Amino acid sequence: MSDETPICSAKGCRADAVWVLAWNNPKIHTPERRKTWLACEEHREHLSQFLGVRGFLKDVVKFTDWEEPEAP
Repeated sequence: MSDETPICSAKGCRADAVWVLAWNNPKIHTPERRKTWLACEEHREHLSQFLGVRGFLKDVVKFTDWEEPEAP
């Protein structure tokens, strides 16, 4: 990640990210692959539901606790 302050992934939101939503689309990603969206407090639930109803959501972690998986 860059030195810039991470912002929420919700459309039009410019708030600081507080959460990492780890997800993958099983139709196109290997099971261990994780994509990430960032969320502010206000949008965490909405983004989680969006990914969850599609079966994509794998984990929700505080941004300060997130550790990116090592590249192979």
